[in-house]
Amino acid sequence: LMRTAEERYFATSDGTRLFYRYWPPIGGHLSQAVVLFHRGHEHSGRLQHIVDELDLRSTAMFAWDARGHGGSVDPLTEQAKSNPATMGTLVKDVDEFVHHVSSEFGFALTDIAVLGQSVGSVLVATWVHDYAPPVRCMILASPAFSVKLYVPFARPALGLVHGVFGNFHVNSYVKPSALTHDPERIASYAADPLIRRPISANILLALYSTADRIIEDAQAIQTPTQVLISGADFVVRHRPQHQFFDRL
Repeated sequence: LMRTAEERYFATSDGTRLFYRYWPPIGGHLSQAVVLFHRGHEHSGRLQHIVDELDLRSTAMFAWDARGHGGSVDPLTEQAKSNPATMGTLVKDVDEFVHHVSSEFGFALTDIAVLGQSVGSVLVATWVHDYAPPVRCMILASPAFSVKLYVPFARPALGLVHGVFGNFHVNSYVKPSALTHDPERIASYAADPLIRRPISANILLALYSTADRIIEDAQAIQTPTQVLISGADFVVRHRPQHQFFDRL
């Protein structure tokens, strides 16, 4: 059964309008919710299959387009619909989005589960660590604690160039065949006009430093946590994911 999403917006505290999808429950009353956070480069529309395959018909489902992605991008300027993203603003956006879901739809935080993929997982883990929200649980799918750049000394080189010239953007090397074996999803990814391949050096460098901090202090997290780690991952390294889980 394919559930139909309602398209909505909410405003962050700095005035940025973020797009999100809401899949109402089928039958029953609103009592539980799952909030989904997409991979880097992607958007909430690519989570439709997760909603359908989980088949939690009595559970409300939500997914945003992160600042600078999908419907949260101004089509004229191709920039975020207000202020640009930093790691700090993205994590604050997570907090404000979940609280929007809670207040707008009447869910207690204790009845909300959060699920992130890749970069979305890092945002969720950082939010849970830094803000300690009393959510029911979090599920992290292949958290991008350490992205494979495949270029020797890429991380220090990025830091050096960033320090000299300021922020810049790099294009992702990730091909859809590195993300899934499903031929239909590979084709849809390749044809998706909302996939954004450039990533800010600010975000990429902050992703590493934030992940290092969260892994180091993972024992501070008290939220029930499930980590899903792929068997062969061409995008992110396994070891930091295991370190994170071992330190919970």
